[in-house]
Order: sequence, then structure tokens, then C-alpha cells
Amino acid sequence: MNPTAPRLTLTLTAASVLIATNLFAAATARADDSPSVPPGTEATAAAPVNVDANDPDLKLPEGATLAEAKVLDIKQVVEEQSGDERREDTNADVKFALQAEVLFGKDSAKLSAEAKARIFAIAEEIKAQNATKIRVFGFTDNLGSSAHGDVLSKQRANAVQEVLDQEMNDPNLTFEVRGYGEQYPISSNASESGRKKNRRVEVSFPRTEG
Repeated sequence: MNPTAPRLTLTLTAASVLIATNLFAAATARADDSPSVPPGTEATAAAPVNVDANDPDLKLPEGATLAEAKVLDIKQVVEEQSGDERREDTNADVKFALQAEVLFGKDSAKLSAEAKARIFAIAEEIKAQNATKIRVFGFTDNLGSSAHGDVLSKQRANAVQEVLDQEMNDPNLTFEVRGYGEQYPISSNASESGRKKNRRVEVSFPRTEG
């Protein structure tokens, strides 16, 4: 992130549902049509039902034991006050979200000099985490046609991936690169401030264990 920009820090705690699924393509550096969704948008369990604490069926049968305790997933979110860049850390992953305005011109997939500096900083974090599987996902707002948004978001994700690949210069890296267009908004498209948040590129990768 830009070291001179003010930041807001928020820590959230949520139960983690661990799904042993490998979402990374086997040695591809371009988007494809295989099904995949951004981290954090996967389907979740239904809301819990009301429980009667006096129900005798809640008592453990004789000789039964409770299931092994699970570690809660801790999510830390750091966002520049301007909203230009956001970082999310969990026990398993690191995710950077960069708003399109700090990366590209309007309706463009050509990276600016400032954009490349931000991507270089993300590359350094990838190296620090020893990550070899990287996801680069592009998103747009809902203005214009859906088809145009799909194409533009793919082009922007590809542009970020190319700089990461060149900077990392590591043949062991694998990339999953996708353009989701207006899918998976993180804010309302009813206002320009919300649409600005939805126009973004996300880079995510596993954290170092331990």
C-alpha cells in the first residue's frame, strides 16, 4: 500500500468453514471458463434455527463426547482512508483489492506508473508469504452492457497478472486470472461512491502456515 496514505484498521472475527478445494488452474496465466468464484463469496450454511435449551435431545448420550474444538478464523482489514486500496488478512489467505481508478484510465486496461508501483508492493508480499498460487480477479460496476464489463474486467485482471508475473519472474508460480464484470459487487451500484468500490482488481494468495 501507499505508505503515506492514512489507513483505517478493522478486525472482525467469524467462524471459518474450511473447504479443501483447489481453485487454481494448472499452469495457466489467463482467464478461462472453468467455474470459480472470488474468495468470500462461496455458498454458506443456512441460518441457524431456534434451539430449545430444555430439549432433552440436546443432552449427550451416555459415553458420548463433544467434537474437537475448532480455531476461529480471524480477519483483519486495513483500508486506505481514500478507499483506493484494501488489504484483508485471515489465517489462510491475504487479499488486496485495488480500485480501478488508481490502476487504469476510464474504460481502459492500460496500467499507470502509480499502478505498477502498487503491484510491485503486492509482489513483495507474495514473496514474503512464499506463495506460488495467485488469484487475480477483475470486477466492474453495472454501468454499460454486461458483456462489455466482462471483457474489460478480464483485460484489467490480465494486465495486473502480467506485471506480477514479470516482477516475480518465478516459473513455479501459477495464476488463476478471471474477469467477473458486474458480478459480486461489494457495494451498492445505486451511487457513484458504491460503483467506485465495485470497480476493482483483487489479488489473493495463501498465507504462510505457522
